[in-house]
Parts: sequence; structure tokens; C-alpha cells
Amino acid sequence: MFLHGTSRINESGHLEIGGCDTVQLANQYGTPLYIVDEQLIRQKMRAFVGAFEKTGLPFQVGYASKAFSTLAMCRIVDEEGLLLDVVSDGELYTALHAGFPAERIYFHGNNKSPFEIEYALDAGIRLFVADNFIELEMLQVLAEQKGKKANVILRVSPGVEAHTHAYIQTGQEDSKFGFDLSSGQAHQAALQAYHASHLNLEGFHCHIGSQIFETEAFRLAIDKMARLAKECYEQYGIQTRILNVGGGFGIRYEENETPRPVEQYVQTIASAVTRAFQRLPQIPEIWIEPGRSIVGEAGTTLYTIGTVKEVIGVRKYVAVDGGMTDNLRPALYQARYEAMLANRAAEEADETVSIAGKCCESGDMLIWDIELPRVTQGDLLAVSCTGAYNYSMANNYNRIRRPAVVFVQNGEADLVVERETLQDIISQDRIPKRLLRKEQVKTNESQLSKTL
Repeated sequence: MFLHGTSRINESGHLEIGGCDTVQLANQYGTPLYIVDEQLIRQKMRAFVGAFEKTGLPFQVGYASKAFSTLAMCRIVDEEGLLLDVVSDGELYTALHAGFPAERIYFHGNNKSPFEIEYALDAGIRLFVADNFIELEMLQVLAEQKGKKANVILRVSPGVEAHTHAYIQTGQEDSKFGFDLSSGQAHQAALQAYHASHLNLEGFHCHIGSQIFETEAFRLAIDKMARLAKECYEQYGIQTRILNVGGGFGIRYEENETPRPVEQYVQTIASAVTRAFQRLPQIPEIWIEPGRSIVGEAGTTLYTIGTVKEVIGVRKYVAVDGGMTDNLRPALYQARYEAMLANRAAEEADETVSIAGKCCESGDMLIWDIELPRVTQGDLLAVSCTGAYNYSMANNYNRIRRPAVVFVQNGEADLVVERETLQDIISQDRIPKRLLRKEQVKTNESQLSKTL
């Protein structure tokens, strides 16, 4: 397994992250356990900011909170001075509850509800990334009702297909996201927003996909967005003050993958914007919104190995105490991961096994065909690069409890999300009175009388 950030194999032969022995973390917090390397997160954020500072261009780096959103994560984003991209009332509530400044929050999403728009307007967020005509109309009506003016940028589908999994391509014409460029929708939306009395059109947004290793697609998308900006300026007098080119920068899930350095992505974007906008009155402020590339490599999931099943001559299945409830990506995207035995990290691999989850699904497989030392029940398996879209997508299938999350740095571990309890699993359940047993009815009536 490729070691990221502060990860190392310590003198005890255990995997250590952030100066914390993972075996001790398992003993203290249980498994499955999400372990997050706080120092690596901050390094990634600073790398993006530093790379843009070298260009001398106006810029903003926004963290895409859909990748991993908790109160503690919002505090780190705030301390590092980034913007925050939210896509739901839940993510907005988390940010505001963490004390994140509303004026540095912007709201994404292809189906924002009236409640979400009102909530964001009342909070005073920086802007909305408008995704469709219905949203533009709702923004105008709700902002007018509140006597406010909503800042917007328009999400555009530029017709650029990034080389990645089909489920995480978002820039092609056939996408649920954004105003289509080739049909003229983007021009129509720009004109509508520009003339709306309670909207302030600040620019455009595009996002071509996720887990992208090459840079050419960014250049192509920027060229198309600049052409749109030029036409809107020449035809309608609209100036593009912000150009958000999205995120999607790839990370190394497996050792043979070679993502570009942050500086290369940023330099490509900066050069493309400078060249493409040179004939317009101003170069827009460049926004990017990395998520996975900030938190992905900083996350490690720790499991305890349980049962082992060997199909002679075919495969050896090793089951862990988690699976698709804490990491849905292999089932959803056929995502691939590396792993090691955290309690025997220095030992050489001597067998090939497949890592199975504990859910009642044949498709609950975390890793197919990985080489490990001969495993035994009770060993600890550490799966790397689980910081993005693992906790975010965690679920309660089979009524399995979601794991705890700890941040580690300088030998200290802080619990930032508690492990769900069995009571948490049923906390929102209700039994209609007609289904209660007689003794349950009496108990409920007795409890009700005590509260009155």
C-alpha cells in the first residue's frame, strides 16, 4: 500500500498515521473507523492556494464539502481561508453551525428546494450556482419577497467529456447538470439572469467530471466558457467577473496511478484563462472547488477481519466488519483501493485474497485480489484513500451503524464524529398505536402523562 501524508510503519510494525498507532486507535475507538490525517488536509489546501498565488491572478479556492462534511472539517476550511461549496440544506446547516462565515459559502445543486433557497438567502451566503431556468425563477421571486438581491453564477455544460467513469462525468451535453451550451440555453439563461431585478449575475461555472488525471479537458472547457463570456459581453454587455472551472483533480488510489501535481493543474487553468480572456475587458477571478483532491488521500478506514472462506482453486474471501455501508464506491463506481494489515504492516505478502464486506449482498466487495500476509481473525485491515465520498455516502443498510471519525495530528487523536449506537438506528422510528402491544400502549400513555 502506498503511504500518504504522515503515514508510516512504526517500530512496532504497526501502521501509524499522524503520529498515532492505528492498533491503539482501534482499541480505543473500535472498528470500522475512519482515520483522517489533518496535517495532510491542510497541506493539500495550502498547495492549491500557493500555486494560484504564484500566478498573480485573482482567485478563490473553494472546498467541495460533498466530499466530506463535518463540523470539524468546516472549522479547518475556515481556518485555511477557503470558500465552502454546499449542495444541500444539511451541508449549509453544518457549515453555519460550525461558525463558518456565510459570506464565504456558495450553494450548488440541480434541484434546490424553495426552503433551501430561502434558508441560504436568510443566511446571507456569497452566491448561488444556478443550474436551470426554474431555479432562476425561484431565486428571483424569493429574493424579491425578501427584499434582497441574490448573487448568481450560471452552471454551464460545456460539452467536454473527461476521461473518467461515466457516473462521474458531468461536463458532457447529456448531463442532468447545468445549462446546455450548444443549444443556446446558456445564452438565454445569462440574458434572463442579467435582466432579473433581484439577481446579480457574476459569471459562469463548469465542472467536467471527477478523478481527472489529464489537463487538456480543462483547457478545452475554459476555451468554450471564454467564448460564451465573449459573446455575452459583445451581445448583451454582460461582464464575467467570476469563472469557476470546478474541481475533479485526480488522486492516487493505487500506486500505479500518477495524478498531476497541483501546480500543473493550476498552471494549466491559469494559462488557459489568461489566453482565452485576453480580448475581454478583464480576466475574471478564477474559482476552483477541489474536494476529493483535498481529503481523499488523507482518509484511511480501519477494519477488523472476521471470517475467512476459501473456495479451493478459485478464491479466498476475507470478511471485514464494514463494507458498502461505509464505502459504497466499489459497488457504485467499481472503485479500486489498496490496503495493508495495520497490525502487521512490516510483514511480506504471501497470499492473494479478496476483501468482502458484511452486508447481505454479493456485490459487497471492497477489494478483489489483493496480496496480504496470511490473515487471521482479529487482524486489522487498513484501506487507504477513503477520505472522500466514504463517510459522505455512509448508510445504514442492514441497519448497520455508521462508524466513528477521528482526526489525528502530532500524536493526538480527536473524535469528531461519534459511532452510531443501536438506539440511534431506531431513534426516528415510530410504531402506530394500532400496531402496539397492549403493554406498550399502557407504557406510552404513562410516559405521555408524565410529560404533560
